Amino acid sequence: MGKANGRKSIFITGAASGMGRETARLFAGKGWYVGGYDVNADGLKTLEQEVGHDNCRTGVLDVTMREKYAKALAEFTADTDGKLDILYNNAGIGRGGMFADQSFEDVMAVVNVNFVGVLIGIHEGVKYLKATPGSMCFTTSSSSATYGIPGIAVYSATKHAVKGLTEALAVEFKMLGIKAADVLPGLIDTPILPPGVAAAAPKEGMFRAIPPIEVAKVVWEAYHSDKLHWYVPPEIFELDKAATLTPEATRDSMASGSLFMQLDEQLKKQQP
Repeated sequence: MGKANGRKSIFITGAASGMGRETARLFAGKGWYVGGYDVNADGLKTLEQEVGHDNCRTGVLDVTMREKYAKALAEFTADTDGKLDILYNNAGIGRGGMFADQSFEDVMAVVNVNFVGVLIGIHEGVKYLKATPGSMCFTTSSSSATYGIPGIAVYSATKHAVKGLTEALAVEFKMLGIKAADVLPGLIDTPILPPGVAAAAPKEGMFRAIPPIEVAKVVWEAYHSDKLHWYVPPEIFELDKAATLTPEATRDSMASGSLFMQLDEQLKKQQP
C-alpha cells in the first residue's frame, strides 16, 4: 500500500495560495491524501509544513507542460495505488487590459494556462479517475463565464471554454462513472486580484469579496452532490440568467455600467 495508506485522494493545481491552498487544507483536515502542485515553490513548502508531510505530496508544476503534468500525476497516484478521487484543475492566471492593447504573448499565456492546462490535466488524469469509483473531475471556471467581461476578455473566454467543457464532459464521463462539475467564483480574495481590489469591494451583495475557503467548501459539497455548476456566492447565478435570457440587454447595460447595479438592486428586493 502506498503513502496514502488507503485514504481518498485529491490532486490540486494552483495549490500554493488562494482557493487551491484552502482546498488542500480543508481536505487534509478531513483525512484525505492531498496532491498540491503549483509554480510557486515557496508556497508549496509552507503548505506541506501546514498539512504535514505524511498527508500530502507537493511538486512544482507548469500545467502547460504535458509531460510534466503526466509525470506529476504518475508520481502522485503511485502513493494512492493508482486511484484518484478528485482531479481539481484550479490553476489560472489573469492578465487584464483592453483586448486591442494587449500583447499577443499575454493573450496566449492566459489561454495556455487557463484552458490548455485544463485540457492537459483532464486528458492525462482521466485514466486514474476511471480506476476510482465515485470520482470527480472538478475545474475552476469564473463568474466571467456568465457573460464576457470587458477588460478581461481573453480570461473570460477561457472560463467560458472551461464551463462548456465541463458540461460536455459531464455527459461523456457519466458513462465512465465519473462526475464532472465546476465552480464559478465571483470576487474571491486571492493573489490573482490586483492590489486593493478586495479592500475596495462592497461589503455586501454579489460583488462582495469572498474568502477562498468558501470555494474550498464548494469542492467538498460538489463531491457529495450531483450538481453541475456551483456559484460563489450563489447570487452569481443571476448573472447567468440575465446573460442567457437577455444577451443584448446585458450587453447594453454592461456598456453603460448599469448592469451590476441593476442586478444588485433586484437581489436586495428579493431578500426578506
